[in-house]
Amino acid sequence: MPRSKSAIAALQKLEADREALDTKQRELEDLAAREVGQMILGTGLETFSRKGLRRIAVELAQRGEEASMDLLFSGPNTPAKRPQPQAS
Repeated sequence: MPRSKSAIAALQKLEADREALDTKQRELEDLAAREVGQMILGTGLETFSRKGLRRIAVELAQRGEEASMDLLFSGPNTPAKRPQPQAS
C-alpha cells in the first residue's frame, strides 16, 4: 500500500534539515569572522575604515592569494620582503 503522506513528510523533513543547516552556517560564519578578526587585531588594519578595509579585502580576494602577495611584496617601490608562511 503506497504511503500517501510520504512526499509531504519528506518535504517537511527537508525543510527542517534546511533550517538546521542555515543555523549551523550562521554559527560557523560567526566563528570564522571571530578568527579573522583575531588575526587582524594588532596588525594595524583595525585602524582602517570599514569601507576601506572591505575594499582592500575584496580587491585582494579577487586577485587571489599568490597574486596579492606578489603585488604587495615584489614591486619596485616596495622594500619589504615577502613573509614566509607560518604554521598555524
